[in-house]
Amino acid sequence: MGDAGAEADFDTAFNLTGMIGNARMNKCVSAADAVSVIESGMTIGIGGWGPRRKPMALVRELLRSDVRDLTVVAYGGADVGLLCAAGKVRKVVYAFVSLDFMPLEPGFRKARETGSVDVREIDEGMMLLGLRAAAWGSPYIPTRIGLGTDVITRNPDLQLVDSPYDDKEWVAMPALNLDVSLLHATRGDARGVCEIASPDHYMDDWFARAANKTVVSVDELVPSDYFHNADVARRVYWERNLTSHIVHIPGGAHPSSSDPLYGYDMKHYKEYAAALAEGGYDGWSEAYLGDSESSYQRNVGGLEAIQTLPLPVY
Repeated sequence: MGDAGAEADFDTAFNLTGMIGNARMNKCVSAADAVSVIESGMTIGIGGWGPRRKPMALVRELLRSDVRDLTVVAYGGADVGLLCAAGKVRKVVYAFVSLDFMPLEPGFRKARETGSVDVREIDEGMMLLGLRAAAWGSPYIPTRIGLGTDVITRNPDLQLVDSPYDDKEWVAMPALNLDVSLLHATRGDARGVCEIASPDHYMDDWFARAANKTVVSVDELVPSDYFHNADVARRVYWERNLTSHIVHIPGGAHPSSSDPLYGYDMKHYKEYAAALAEGGYDGWSEAYLGDSESSYQRNVGGLEAIQTLPLPVY
C-alpha cells in the first residue's frame, strides 16, 4: 500500500507540474493585452523594413491606447509615420523611414518638416551595431561607419573614441536599449517559437535581443511539433525565451507585406497618404482605424482581400 500510494502521489505531482508548466509556456494573448506592457515615455523597437513585414496590427492597437512620449527605433515605414502623425512620438532613431515607391513616408515627413519630433538619423549599419551593443550588454561598439560624414555633425550626441591599439579615431555607436520590441512573424507557437518564412528576416532577431520584452504578432498559430522539421527550424532566428507575448492576427502586417503569404497594399498606402494630406491623422483614423483589428480589416476590404494581395517582384 505504501509503494502504491507513493506512486500515485508521484503521478499526481508529475501531472500537476506538467499542467502548470504548459500554462506558463502559453504566451498567447490579445493585442490589447500585449501592448499594455508599453508605457508612456518608453523606448520601443519596431521590426520589419519599410513596407515589409511590419507589426502593423500591434501598432494600430498602440494608436488606440493613451500611450505617448515614445522613443521609436526602426528601419521605418508606416509604423513610424502613423505613430508620429498620432502624436505618440517624442523621438525617432532611424536609418530611413520610407515606403519604397514613396521615398519619404508621408506621416513622418510631415513630422520632420514641422519639427514635432526629435530625431537621430544614422546609417543602417550603425543602427545594427546599436542593437547588437544592447543585446551584448555593451555601452557602445566602435565603428568607422559615419566618419567624415554629416551623421556626426547632425548628431552631436554621437561620440568619437581613440583606439587603444593605434592612433585612429572611431565612432562610438551607443547601445540602443529597448524597453519593448514589436515584431511580426509568419508563424509561431504558444511557447514563443517564431518562424520568419520571408527571404530576409532583416534585423528582427537583434530587435528581440536588444529589448527587455518582445511582442510578436503572427499570421498563423501552429502546434509546437511544426518546428520539428529541420527546414522550418532554420527559419527560427531568436530563442523562444526572448518572446514575451504571442498575438495571433492573420493579416496583421497589412498594409505592409508578409511574404510569402501576401504582398503590400499599394492602393491603401496611397489612400493613407491622401487621407493624411487632406484630413491629417484624424482623417485616416476615422476612415480606417476602427475600435478593433477586425473593424480595421473590414474597412480595408476584409481579410480575404489582404491575403490575396500579390507579392512584389524585385
